[in-house]
Amino acid sequence: MHELGISIYPSKSQFDEMKAYLDDAHSLGYTRIFTSLLEVTGDAKSVVENFKNIIMYGNELGMQTTVDINPKLFKQLGITYDELGFFAKIGATTVRLDEGFTGYEEAKMTYNPYNLKIETNISRGQHYIDMVWDFGPNPRNLIGSHNFYPQIRTGLQKDYFIQTTERYKQYNLETSAFIDGTTGKVGPWPVAERMVSMEAQRAMSAASQVQLMKQINLIDNLYISSSLVSHDELKLIADAYQTPYPVLEIELADDLTAIERQIILDEVHLYRGDCSGYMIRSSQPRIKYAAEDVPAHNLIDIQPGDIVIGNTSFGQYKGELQIDLAPWENDGHYNVVGHVHASNMPVLETIKPWQSFTLIEK
Repeated sequence: MHELGISIYPSKSQFDEMKAYLDDAHSLGYTRIFTSLLEVTGDAKSVVENFKNIIMYGNELGMQTTVDINPKLFKQLGITYDELGFFAKIGATTVRLDEGFTGYEEAKMTYNPYNLKIETNISRGQHYIDMVWDFGPNPRNLIGSHNFYPQIRTGLQKDYFIQTTERYKQYNLETSAFIDGTTGKVGPWPVAERMVSMEAQRAMSAASQVQLMKQINLIDNLYISSSLVSHDELKLIADAYQTPYPVLEIELADDLTAIERQIILDEVHLYRGDCSGYMIRSSQPRIKYAAEDVPAHNLIDIQPGDIVIGNTSFGQYKGELQIDLAPWENDGHYNVVGHVHASNMPVLETIKPWQSFTLIEK
């Protein structure tokens, strides 16, 4: 991943609050801005001035702005695909085409004299990017980004998200997608049940959405889709972006011993490479805590996502932590000490053999 971005909606926010938001995000390492002209109505001239003022302020901070537009708005603003000076004048660095043309126009736009990047809609799928590529675009000025989906149950399936992004990666093109938190105060549309690219993200904390995107490893830039997100949530997202290992949010059982809590929360776990498909095995704790007693308790049958630790009855496996991938009957050796939070199961599915990871209590 390359960069983190925020969103602003100048037709819905005051300049001063957007300016303070950009300052806050910039101080935490955010370097990109997304904004949209799609929902703009009213006097075009005053609307454009609002956009220009805040985009130019972002430029002063070194933050680059993507402006979302469609062919209908080209007509409304008196712009043509072969003269993009309007976007250069308002300070934008990227023009995102929410709806595309025929492929020829997109390719031609990549040769604009302002070196604006042209961003096409990855979520459109089919062979759209192949069609653009057939017309010989300038690859330095062609990138892609997914949509965000405010309506519940309309986000992309994970497999489709991956498949469509991979088509862009075949051409070595930069990619972006959207995450969302719970504290954003402003969005572009009246209905917004968290504006995310994949449906699986909707139930996740913003930090877990970052973990999922990092694990999929096809997305270069991540934008928070809602605007005026709280400082605390901006920081949580930035921190998740910086974590060296994937982090799984978990729920713990009530009756844990101090040793069990240490094994779960204080260790960097390594998914053993000689995998069986039944479980993720983290074997190092059984060496580190070999001298410790792990009394048997919570010997319930095991379900996918359960976290177990081998108890003292388990011989050489005492102290080993496992995250279970399939159900089985507990033979008395396994203390069920917690569970991967349901919203984090898509992240769990991406963890590969020989990959390190950590666990945090949700």
